[in-house]
Amino acid sequence: MDVNKLLDLSAKLPKRLHGPMERGIRKLPGVQQMMEKEYKTMLADMEKGLRPYDDLVPPMPALPDQGLSEEDILAMTSQMQEKEIDRWSEGYASGAVYHGDPEHIAFMNQVYAMHSQMNPLHADLWPSAVKYEAEVVAMTAEMLNASEAERLHPGTKVCGSVTSGGTESILMAMKAYRDWARRKKGVEKPNIVIPISAHPAFDKAGEYFGIEVIRTPVGPDFRADVKAMKKAINKNTIALVGSAPGFPHGVIDPIPEMSALAHKRGIGFHTDACLGGFIVPWAEKLGYPVPVIDFRLPGVTSISVDTHKYGYAAKGTSVALYRHPSLRRYQYFTTTDWPGGLYASPTMGGSKPGALIAVAWAVMVKLGQEGYLDAARRILETGDVIREGIESIPGLYVLGDPLWIIAFGSDEVDIYRVLDAMAHRGWSLNGLQFPPAVHIAVTLRHTQPGVADRFLSDLAESVEEVRAQPPSRGGMAPIYGMAASVPFRGMVNDILQRYLDLLYKVPPKTRKTRES
Repeated sequence: MDVNKLLDLSAKLPKRLHGPMERGIRKLPGVQQMMEKEYKTMLADMEKGLRPYDDLVPPMPALPDQGLSEEDILAMTSQMQEKEIDRWSEGYASGAVYHGDPEHIAFMNQVYAMHSQMNPLHADLWPSAVKYEAEVVAMTAEMLNASEAERLHPGTKVCGSVTSGGTESILMAMKAYRDWARRKKGVEKPNIVIPISAHPAFDKAGEYFGIEVIRTPVGPDFRADVKAMKKAINKNTIALVGSAPGFPHGVIDPIPEMSALAHKRGIGFHTDACLGGFIVPWAEKLGYPVPVIDFRLPGVTSISVDTHKYGYAAKGTSVALYRHPSLRRYQYFTTTDWPGGLYASPTMGGSKPGALIAVAWAVMVKLGQEGYLDAARRILETGDVIREGIESIPGLYVLGDPLWIIAFGSDEVDIYRVLDAMAHRGWSLNGLQFPPAVHIAVTLRHTQPGVADRFLSDLAESVEEVRAQPPSRGGMAPIYGMAASVPFRGMVNDILQRYLDLLYKVPPKTRKTRES
Protein backbone atom coordinates (compact mmCIF):
# COMPACT_ATOMS: atom_id res chain seq x y z
CA MET A 1 0.00 0.00 0.00
CA ASP A 2 1.17 3.56 -0.73
CA VAL A 3 2.60 5.24 2.38
CA ASN A 4 0.72 8.48 1.70
CA LYS A 5 -2.55 6.56 1.59
CA LEU A 6 -1.66 4.99 4.90
CA LEU A 7 -1.04 8.43 6.38
CA ASP A 8 -4.39 9.66 5.06
CA LEU A 9 -6.09 6.62 6.52
CA SER A 10 -4.38 7.02 9.87
CA ALA A 11 -5.73 10.54 10.26
CA LYS A 12 -9.23 9.05 10.39
CA LEU A 13 -8.37 6.47 13.03
CA PRO A 14 -8.65 6.92 16.83
CA LYS A 15 -5.48 8.18 18.49
CA ARG A 16 -5.07 4.93 20.40
CA LEU A 17 -4.40 3.17 17.07
CA HIS A 18 -1.79 5.65 15.84
CA GLY A 19 1.08 4.07 17.78
CA PRO A 20 0.58 0.51 16.46
CA MET A 21 -0.04 1.77 12.94
CA GLU A 22 3.06 3.96 12.97
CA ARG A 23 5.20 1.03 14.09
CA GLY A 24 3.71 -1.02 11.27
CA ILE A 25 4.41 1.64 8.65
CA ARG A 26 8.02 2.02 9.80
CA LYS A 27 8.57 -1.71 9.16
CA LEU A 28 7.50 -1.48 5.52
CA PRO A 29 10.39 -1.89 3.00
CA GLY A 30 12.13 1.39 2.27
CA VAL A 31 9.99 3.49 4.62
CA GLN A 32 12.73 4.18 7.16
CA GLN A 33 15.16 5.17 4.41
CA MET A 34 12.54 7.45 2.87
CA MET A 35 11.89 9.08 6.23
CA GLU A 36 15.60 9.64 6.88
CA LYS A 37 15.95 11.31 3.48
CA GLU A 38 12.99 13.58 4.21
CA TYR A 39 14.34 14.47 7.65
CA LYS A 40 17.71 15.36 6.14
CA THR A 41 16.07 17.66 3.58
CA MET A 42 13.95 19.39 6.22
CA LEU A 43 16.87 19.98 8.56
CA ALA A 44 19.38 21.19 5.95
CA ASP A 45 18.16 24.80 6.03
CA MET A 46 17.99 24.71 9.82
CA GLU A 47 21.63 23.68 10.09
CA LYS A 48 22.70 26.56 7.87
CA GLY A 49 20.79 28.94 10.10
CA LEU A 50 22.44 27.55 13.21
CA ARG A 51 25.99 27.85 11.80
CA PRO A 52 26.22 31.31 10.25
CA TYR A 53 29.54 32.21 11.91
CA ASP A 54 31.80 29.28 11.05
CA ASP A 55 33.61 31.33 8.40
CA LEU A 56 33.79 34.36 10.68
CA VAL A 57 34.91 32.74 13.93
CA PRO A 58 36.84 29.45 13.70
CA PRO A 59 35.03 26.38 15.10
CA MET A 60 36.46 25.18 18.40
CA PRO A 61 35.98 21.39 18.48
CA ALA A 62 38.80 21.07 21.03
CA LEU A 63 40.73 23.33 23.38
CA PRO A 64 43.22 25.48 21.48
CA ASP A 65 46.87 24.47 21.95
CA GLN A 66 47.46 27.81 23.58
CA GLY A 67 44.84 30.03 25.12
CA LEU A 68 43.69 32.96 23.01
CA SER A 69 44.22 36.50 24.14
CA GLU A 70 41.41 38.36 25.84
CA GLU A 71 41.57 40.91 23.04
CA ASP A 72 41.04 38.25 20.34
CA ILE A 73 38.24 36.58 22.25
CA LEU A 74 36.40 39.85 22.77
CA ALA A 75 36.85 40.71 19.10
CA MET A 76 35.33 37.39 18.01
CA THR A 77 32.38 37.56 20.38
CA SER A 78 31.74 41.18 19.41
CA GLN A 79 31.62 40.23 15.74
CA MET A 80 28.90 37.69 16.43
CA GLN A 81 26.92 39.95 18.74
CA GLU A 82 26.96 42.81 16.25
CA LYS A 83 25.27 40.58 13.68
CA GLU A 84 22.48 39.66 16.10
CA ILE A 85 21.68 42.83 17.98
CA ASP A 86 19.71 44.69 15.31
CA ARG A 87 16.84 42.20 15.01
CA TRP A 88 15.90 42.13 18.68
CA SER A 89 16.85 45.71 19.52
CA GLU A 90 14.76 47.11 16.67
CA GLY A 91 11.71 45.10 17.70
CA TYR A 92 11.71 42.28 15.15
CA ALA A 93 11.42 39.51 17.76
CA SER A 94 8.35 38.09 19.45
CA GLY A 95 9.12 38.00 23.17
CA ALA A 96 12.77 36.93 23.70
CA VAL A 97 14.05 40.36 24.83
CA TYR A 98 11.46 42.07 26.98
CA HIS A 99 13.16 45.38 27.79
CA GLY A 100 16.32 45.80 25.74
CA ASP A 101 17.08 49.47 26.33
CA PRO A 102 20.88 49.95 26.16
CA GLU A 103 21.03 51.89 29.45
CA HIS A 104 18.97 49.22 31.20
CA ILE A 105 21.29 46.50 29.86
CA ALA A 106 24.37 48.43 30.97
CA PHE A 107 22.89 48.79 34.46
CA MET A 108 22.22 45.05 34.70
CA ASN A 109 25.73 44.28 33.47
CA GLN A 110 27.21 46.49 36.19
CA VAL A 111 25.22 44.73 38.89
CA TYR A 112 26.12 41.32 37.49
CA ALA A 113 29.83 42.12 37.33
CA MET A 114 29.78 43.24 40.96
CA HIS A 115 28.24 39.92 42.06
CA SER A 116 29.72 37.48 39.54
CA GLN A 117 31.26 35.26 42.24
CA MET A 118 28.17 35.12 44.47
CA ASN A 119 26.69 31.69 45.22
CA PRO A 120 23.62 31.54 47.50
CA LEU A 121 24.62 27.99 48.47
CA HIS A 122 27.26 29.64 50.67
CA ALA A 123 25.11 32.03 52.68
CA ASP A 124 27.91 32.52 55.19
CA LEU A 125 30.11 34.06 52.50
CA TRP A 126 27.36 36.03 50.77
CA PRO A 127 24.62 37.01 53.23
CA SER A 128 23.66 39.67 50.70
CA ALA A 129 22.41 36.80 48.50
CA VAL A 130 19.94 35.92 51.24
CA LYS A 131 18.65 39.49 51.26
CA TYR A 132 18.34 39.66 47.48
CA GLU A 133 16.49 36.36 47.09
CA ALA A 134 14.11 36.87 50.01
CA GLU A 135 13.22 40.37 48.85
CA VAL A 136 12.72 39.35 45.20
CA VAL A 137 10.22 36.78 46.46
CA ALA A 138 8.56 39.27 48.82
CA MET A 139 8.27 42.03 46.20
CA THR A 140 6.86 39.61 43.62
CA ALA A 141 4.35 38.25 46.13
CA GLU A 142 3.24 41.73 47.15
CA MET A 143 2.82 42.75 43.50
CA LEU A 144 0.46 39.77 43.27
CA ASN A 145 -1.57 41.05 46.23
CA ALA A 146 -0.13 38.85 48.99
CA SER A 147 -1.09 41.25 51.81
CA GLU A 148 -4.65 41.45 50.57
CA ALA A 149 -4.82 37.65 50.28
CA GLU A 150 -3.53 37.28 53.85
CA ARG A 151 -6.15 39.77 55.06
CA LEU A 152 -8.96 37.98 53.21
CA HIS A 153 -7.89 34.48 54.21
CA PRO A 154 -6.41 34.20 57.72
CA GLY A 155 -3.82 31.45 57.78
CA THR A 156 -2.45 32.39 54.38
CA LYS A 157 1.24 33.27 54.52
CA VAL A 158 2.56 33.74 50.99
CA CYS A 159 6.16 32.63 50.47
CA GLY A 160 8.37 31.29 47.69
CA SER A 161 11.78 30.74 46.14
CA VAL A 162 13.79 32.14 43.24
CA THR A 163 14.44 29.61 40.48
CA SER A 164 16.34 29.57 37.19
CA GLY A 165 13.27 30.15 35.03
CA GLY A 166 9.61 29.35 34.52
CA THR A 167 10.23 25.69 33.83
CA GLU A 168 12.02 25.20 37.14
CA SER A 169 9.31 27.11 39.00
CA ILE A 170 6.74 24.74 37.50
CA LEU A 171 8.88 21.69 38.23
CA MET A 172 9.24 22.74 41.86
CA ALA A 173 5.50 23.32 42.30
CA MET A 174 4.60 19.96 40.77
CA LYS A 175 7.18 18.17 42.94
CA ALA A 176 5.70 19.89 45.97
CA TYR A 177 2.20 18.69 45.09
CA ARG A 178 3.43 15.16 44.42
CA ASP A 179 5.19 14.88 47.77
CA TRP A 180 2.35 16.63 49.62
CA ALA A 181 -0.24 14.25 48.17
CA ARG A 182 1.94 11.24 48.92
CA ARG A 183 2.45 12.30 52.53
CA LYS A 184 -0.98 13.71 53.35
CA LYS A 185 -3.32 11.69 51.12
CA GLY A 186 -1.43 8.49 50.37
CA VAL A 187 -1.49 9.08 46.61
CA GLU A 188 1.02 6.76 44.92
CA LYS A 189 0.02 7.27 41.27
CA PRO A 190 -0.46 11.04 41.07
CA ASN A 191 -1.85 12.98 38.15
CA ILE A 192 -2.41 16.62 37.29
CA VAL A 193 -5.22 17.93 35.10
CA ILE A 194 -4.25 20.71 32.72
CA PRO A 195 -5.70 22.28 29.54
CA ILE A 196 -4.06 21.40 26.23
CA SER A 197 -2.81 24.99 26.04
CA ALA A 198 -0.74 24.70 29.25
CA HIS A 199 3.04 24.89 28.87
CA PRO A 200 5.07 21.71 28.10
CA ALA A 201 6.98 22.33 31.34
CA PHE A 202 4.12 20.48 33.05
CA ASP A 203 4.75 17.46 30.81
CA LYS A 204 8.42 17.73 31.69
CA ALA A 205 7.50 17.72 35.38
CA GLY A 206 5.35 14.67 34.76
CA GLU A 207 8.21 12.84 33.04
CA TYR A 208 10.77 13.84 35.67
CA PHE A 209 8.66 13.14 38.73
CA GLY A 210 6.41 10.27 37.68
CA ILE A 211 3.21 12.32 37.50
CA GLU A 212 0.56 11.44 34.93
CA VAL A 213 -0.48 14.50 32.91
CA ILE A 214 -4.12 14.57 31.84
CA ARG A 215 -4.76 17.24 29.21
CA THR A 216 -8.28 18.50 28.61
CA PRO A 217 -9.80 20.56 25.75
CA VAL A 218 -10.13 24.30 25.58
CA GLY A 219 -13.31 26.05 24.53
CA PRO A 220 -13.92 27.98 21.30
CA ASP A 221 -12.39 31.01 23.04
CA PHE A 222 -9.19 28.96 23.62
CA ARG A 223 -9.62 29.18 27.40
CA ALA A 224 -9.64 26.08 29.59
CA ASP A 225 -12.91 24.13 29.64
CA VAL A 226 -13.76 23.90 33.36
CA LYS A 227 -16.41 21.21 32.83
CA ALA A 228 -13.94 19.02 30.98
CA MET A 229 -11.42 19.45 33.77
CA LYS A 230 -14.05 18.53 36.37
CA LYS A 231 -14.78 15.29 34.52
CA ALA A 232 -11.07 14.44 34.32
CA ILE A 233 -10.43 14.67 38.08
CA ASN A 234 -10.13 11.36 39.88
CA LYS A 235 -8.91 10.07 43.26
CA ASN A 236 -5.25 10.39 42.16
CA THR A 237 -5.48 14.02 40.99
CA ILE A 238 -3.15 16.20 43.03
CA ALA A 239 -3.52 19.56 41.27
CA LEU A 240 -5.19 21.55 38.51
CA VAL A 241 -3.40 24.13 36.39
CA GLY A 242 -4.46 27.33 34.65
CA SER A 243 -2.47 29.86 32.60
CA ALA A 244 -2.46 33.63 32.96
CA PRO A 245 -2.04 33.87 30.03
CA GLY A 246 -1.27 30.74 28.03
CA PHE A 247 1.71 30.97 25.70
CA PRO A 248 -0.02 29.82 22.47
CA HIS A 249 -3.05 32.10 22.28
CA GLY A 250 -2.32 34.75 24.89
CA VAL A 251 -5.67 34.32 26.66
CA ILE A 252 -6.16 33.98 30.41
CA ASP A 253 -7.88 30.83 31.62
CA PRO A 254 -10.93 31.15 33.92
CA ILE A 255 -8.73 31.02 37.03
CA PRO A 256 -11.52 31.89 39.54
CA GLU A 257 -13.73 28.99 38.41
CA MET A 258 -10.84 26.54 38.05
CA SER A 259 -9.35 27.32 41.45
CA ALA A 260 -12.79 27.08 43.08
CA LEU A 261 -13.12 23.58 41.62
CA ALA A 262 -9.72 22.61 43.01
CA HIS A 263 -10.59 24.09 46.40
CA LYS A 264 -13.85 22.14 46.52
CA ARG A 265 -12.05 18.90 45.70
CA GLY A 266 -9.29 19.49 48.24
CA ILE A 267 -6.45 19.53 45.72
CA GLY A 268 -3.87 22.08 44.66
CA PHE A 269 -4.26 24.76 42.03
CA HIS A 270 -1.32 26.30 40.21
CA THR A 271 -1.56 29.58 38.31
CA ASP A 272 1.09 29.61 35.60
CA ALA A 273 1.75 33.34 35.41
CA CYS A 274 5.28 32.93 34.08
CA LEU A 275 4.37 35.02 31.07
CA GLY A 276 1.84 37.39 32.59
CA GLY A 277 2.69 37.74 36.27
CA PHE A 278 4.35 41.13 35.74
CA ILE A 279 1.59 42.39 33.41
CA VAL A 280 -1.76 41.16 34.75
CA PRO A 281 -1.59 42.96 38.15
CA TRP A 282 -0.90 46.26 36.41
CA ALA A 283 -3.51 45.55 33.72
CA GLU A 284 -6.02 45.16 36.53
CA LYS A 285 -5.02 48.55 37.96
CA LEU A 286 -5.28 50.08 34.49
CA GLY A 287 -8.86 48.85 34.14
CA TYR A 288 -8.35 46.06 31.61
CA PRO A 289 -10.82 43.14 31.83
CA VAL A 290 -8.59 40.57 33.51
CA PRO A 291 -9.74 38.01 36.11
CA VAL A 292 -8.21 37.63 39.55
CA ILE A 293 -5.37 35.10 39.22
CA ASP A 294 -3.62 35.18 42.59
CA PHE A 295 -3.93 34.13 46.24
CA ARG A 296 -6.94 36.38 46.78
CA LEU A 297 -8.74 33.34 45.39
CA PRO A 298 -8.82 30.76 48.20
CA GLY A 299 -8.24 27.87 45.81
CA VAL A 300 -4.95 29.18 44.37
CA THR A 301 -2.14 27.40 46.20
CA SER A 302 0.88 28.20 44.02
CA ILE A 303 1.93 30.63 41.29
CA SER A 304 4.90 30.75 38.93
CA VAL A 305 6.01 34.15 37.63
CA ASP A 306 9.11 35.03 35.61
CA THR A 307 11.25 37.97 36.64
CA HIS A 308 13.27 37.49 33.46
CA LYS A 309 10.33 38.17 31.14
CA TYR A 310 8.14 41.19 31.88
CA GLY A 311 10.01 41.67 35.15
CA TYR A 312 12.82 42.92 32.84
CA ALA A 313 15.63 41.14 34.71
CA ALA A 314 18.40 39.15 33.02
CA LYS A 315 17.90 35.52 31.96
CA GLY A 316 17.30 33.39 33.87
CA THR A 317 15.32 33.96 37.05
CA SER A 318 11.76 33.19 38.06
CA VAL A 319 9.78 32.95 41.28
CA ALA A 320 7.74 30.01 42.58
CA LEU A 321 5.17 31.26 45.11
CA TYR A 322 3.13 29.22 47.59
CA ARG A 323 0.14 30.03 49.76
CA HIS A 324 1.90 28.74 52.87
CA PRO A 325 5.41 27.62 53.90
CA SER A 326 4.06 24.15 54.74
CA LEU A 327 3.58 23.53 50.99
CA ARG A 328 6.87 25.14 49.98
CA ARG A 329 8.75 22.70 52.22
CA TYR A 330 7.77 19.86 49.91
CA GLN A 331 9.92 21.38 47.15
CA TYR A 332 13.03 21.33 49.36
CA PHE A 333 15.76 18.70 49.28
CA THR A 334 17.63 17.84 52.47
CA THR A 335 19.95 15.05 53.50
CA THR A 336 21.37 14.42 56.98
CA ASP A 337 23.68 11.40 56.53
CA TRP A 338 26.25 12.52 53.93
CA PRO A 339 29.90 12.36 55.04
CA GLY A 340 30.34 15.81 53.52
CA GLY A 341 28.08 17.28 56.15
CA LEU A 342 24.48 18.41 56.37
CA TYR A 343 23.09 19.45 52.98
CA ALA A 344 19.96 21.37 52.03
CA SER A 345 18.87 23.16 48.88
CA PRO A 346 15.50 24.79 48.18
CA THR A 347 15.40 24.29 44.39
CA MET A 348 16.81 22.02 41.67
CA GLY A 349 20.31 23.42 41.64
CA GLY A 350 22.79 23.32 44.46
CA SER A 351 24.95 26.24 43.45
CA LYS A 352 22.89 29.09 42.03
CA PRO A 353 23.92 32.18 40.06
CA GLY A 354 23.65 34.77 42.80
CA ALA A 355 24.57 37.51 40.37
CA LEU A 356 21.36 36.93 38.42
CA ILE A 357 19.30 37.12 41.61
CA ALA A 358 21.09 40.36 42.50
CA VAL A 359 20.23 41.70 39.04
CA ALA A 360 16.57 40.79 39.50
CA TRP A 361 16.51 42.62 42.85
CA ALA A 362 18.25 45.67 41.39
CA VAL A 363 15.89 45.88 38.39
CA MET A 364 12.80 45.56 40.56
CA VAL A 365 13.80 48.30 42.97
CA LYS A 366 14.95 50.47 40.06
CA LEU A 367 11.61 50.27 38.22
CA GLY A 368 9.28 50.26 41.21
CA GLN A 369 5.52 50.28 40.92
CA GLU A 370 5.46 53.35 38.71
CA GLY A 371 7.92 51.83 36.23
CA TYR A 372 6.06 48.55 35.92
CA LEU A 373 2.70 50.28 35.61
CA ASP A 374 4.01 52.51 32.80
CA ALA A 375 5.62 49.57 30.99
CA ALA A 376 2.39 47.56 31.18
CA ARG A 377 0.38 50.49 29.87
CA ARG A 378 2.67 50.92 26.85
CA ILE A 379 2.65 47.19 26.07
CA LEU A 380 -1.12 46.85 26.40
CA GLU A 381 -1.75 49.91 24.24
CA THR A 382 0.61 48.56 21.58
CA GLY A 383 -1.13 45.18 21.83
CA ASP A 384 -4.44 46.92 21.06
CA VAL A 385 -2.93 48.57 17.97
CA ILE A 386 -1.43 45.31 16.68
CA ARG A 387 -4.58 43.30 17.30
CA GLU A 388 -6.79 45.82 15.52
CA GLY A 389 -4.28 45.99 12.67
CA ILE A 390 -4.22 42.22 12.22
CA GLU A 391 -8.01 42.06 12.21
CA SER A 392 -8.08 44.65 9.41
CA ILE A 393 -5.86 42.56 7.10
CA PRO A 394 -8.04 40.55 4.68
CA GLY A 395 -7.63 36.82 5.20
CA LEU A 396 -6.41 36.94 8.79
CA TYR A 397 -8.27 36.48 12.06
CA VAL A 398 -7.25 36.75 15.72
CA LEU A 399 -7.62 33.71 17.98
CA GLY A 400 -9.57 34.29 21.18
CA ASP A 401 -9.58 37.59 23.05
CA PRO A 402 -5.91 38.37 23.81
CA LEU A 403 -4.43 41.55 25.27
CA TRP A 404 -0.74 41.63 24.35
CA ILE A 405 0.16 38.17 23.03
CA ILE A 406 -1.70 38.15 19.73
CA ALA A 407 -2.21 34.85 17.89
CA PHE A 408 -3.60 34.91 14.36
CA GLY A 409 -4.50 32.39 11.69
CA SER A 410 -6.06 32.29 8.25
CA ASP A 411 -8.68 30.36 6.30
CA GLU A 412 -7.41 31.77 3.01
CA VAL A 413 -3.59 31.43 2.97
CA ASP A 414 -1.01 29.06 4.44
CA ILE A 415 -0.18 30.79 7.71
CA TYR A 416 3.17 28.98 7.93
CA ARG A 417 4.20 30.44 4.58
CA VAL A 418 3.22 33.84 6.01
CA LEU A 419 5.53 33.02 8.93
CA ASP A 420 8.36 32.33 6.46
CA ALA A 421 7.61 35.51 4.51
CA MET A 422 7.83 37.50 7.73
CA ALA A 423 11.12 35.78 8.56
CA HIS A 424 12.49 36.93 5.19
CA ARG A 425 11.60 40.46 6.29
CA GLY A 426 13.59 40.02 9.48
CA TRP A 427 10.81 39.03 11.89
CA SER A 428 11.21 36.23 14.45
CA LEU A 429 7.67 35.13 15.30
CA ASN A 430 6.26 31.99 16.95
CA GLY A 431 4.58 29.27 14.91
CA LEU A 432 1.66 27.49 16.60
CA GLN A 433 -0.33 24.35 15.81
CA PHE A 434 -3.79 22.91 16.48
CA PRO A 435 -4.99 25.17 14.87
CA PRO A 436 -2.22 26.46 12.57
CA ALA A 437 -1.39 29.99 13.68
CA VAL A 438 1.36 32.49 14.43
CA HIS A 439 1.71 34.81 17.39
CA ILE A 440 3.61 37.88 18.44
CA ALA A 441 4.32 38.55 22.12
CA VAL A 442 4.45 42.32 22.46
CA THR A 443 7.36 43.68 24.50
CA LEU A 444 8.80 47.11 25.22
CA ARG A 445 10.80 46.73 22.00
CA HIS A 446 7.53 46.92 20.07
CA THR A 447 6.43 50.08 21.85
CA GLN A 448 9.20 52.04 20.13
CA PRO A 449 7.93 54.56 17.55
CA GLY A 450 7.08 52.96 14.21
CA VAL A 451 7.62 49.31 15.18
CA ALA A 452 3.95 48.30 15.35
CA ASP A 453 3.25 50.04 12.03
CA ARG A 454 6.22 48.28 10.44
CA PHE A 455 5.00 44.92 11.73
CA LEU A 456 1.51 45.43 10.31
CA SER A 457 2.81 46.70 6.98
CA ASP A 458 5.18 43.74 6.62
CA LEU A 459 2.42 41.33 7.64
CA ALA A 460 0.01 42.69 5.04
CA GLU A 461 2.72 42.42 2.36
CA SER A 462 3.56 38.88 3.47
CA VAL A 463 -0.06 37.76 3.18
CA GLU A 464 -0.31 39.18 -0.34
CA GLU A 465 3.02 37.59 -1.28
CA VAL A 466 1.79 34.17 -0.17
CA ARG A 467 -1.43 34.65 -2.14
CA ALA A 468 0.50 35.48 -5.29
CA GLN A 469 3.42 33.02 -5.22
CA PRO A 470 3.48 29.22 -5.40
CA PRO A 471 4.94 27.31 -2.44
CA SER A 472 8.72 26.87 -2.32
CA ARG A 473 10.94 24.43 -0.48
CA GLY A 474 12.75 25.41 2.69
CA GLY A 475 11.78 27.47 5.69
CA MET A 476 9.48 26.44 8.51
CA ALA A 477 6.34 25.96 6.41
CA PRO A 478 7.11 22.35 5.36
CA ILE A 479 8.06 21.36 8.90
CA TYR A 480 5.02 22.92 10.56
CA GLY A 481 2.82 21.65 7.75
CA MET A 482 4.10 18.13 8.29
CA ALA A 483 3.74 18.40 12.07
CA ALA A 484 0.16 19.59 11.77
CA SER A 485 -0.95 17.00 9.20
CA VAL A 486 0.87 13.83 10.26
CA PRO A 487 -1.02 12.07 13.05
CA PHE A 488 2.03 10.02 14.04
CA ARG A 489 3.70 12.07 16.76
CA GLY A 490 6.69 9.71 16.71
CA MET A 491 7.64 11.08 13.31
CA VAL A 492 7.36 14.64 14.57
CA ASN A 493 9.38 13.66 17.63
CA ASP A 494 12.11 12.34 15.33
CA ILE A 495 12.41 15.78 13.74
CA LEU A 496 12.60 17.52 17.12
CA GLN A 497 15.28 15.18 18.40
CA ARG A 498 17.35 15.65 15.25
CA TYR A 499 16.99 19.41 15.61
CA LEU A 500 18.28 19.20 19.21
CA ASP A 501 21.20 17.12 17.95
CA LEU A 502 22.06 19.95 15.55
CA LEU A 503 22.37 22.38 18.46
CA TYR A 504 25.36 20.40 19.74
CA LYS A 505 27.04 19.75 16.42
CA VAL A 506 30.47 21.37 16.11
CA PRO A 507 32.11 21.09 12.68
CA PRO A 508 35.77 20.02 12.53
CA LYS A 509 38.26 22.85 12.31
CA THR A 510 39.09 22.21 8.67
CA ARG A 511 37.30 24.83 6.64
CA LYS A 512 39.10 28.00 5.67
CA THR A 513 38.55 30.92 8.00
CA ARG A 514 39.25 34.60 7.75
CA GLU A 515 42.26 34.19 10.06
CA SER A 516 43.79 31.34 8.03
